[in-house]
Amino acid sequence: MIDVALLGIIRRWHLRDQVPLREIAKRLGISRNTVRRYLRSEATEPAYAERQSASAIDPYAFQLSGWLKTEAAKSRKQRRSLKQLHEDLSELGFKGSYDRVAAFARQWREGQTEWGNSARKRT
Repeated sequence: MIDVALLGIIRRWHLRDQVPLREIAKRLGISRNTVRRYLRSEATEPAYAERQSASAIDPYAFQLSGWLKTEAAKSRKQRRSLKQLHEDLSELGFKGSYDRVAAFARQWREGQTEWGNSARKRT
């Protein structure tokens, strides 16, 4: 991603130092068309669409969030660990790593605390 400082470098090299577009592209390791587009634009900060890519855990997200909700209601000693949940998902055909399950659980917990905090504010 090109940041504002890099955009300033491109403009300085081209306008003040008279460096050709091809040379700027080669120095920065980006496309000539990208260099040309940013020189023509009046933008001071480039904007990119957020990348949306499917995760390996997406087909199992509903199942895993249900399990996490069930486990959250249990006492700490009775809960299954994330490793056990990962093994259970693997038996269902999940090919992803434990890290994906742990990241999903972390994100799910953050969402639960945010939802709980917003519910308290409403009452």
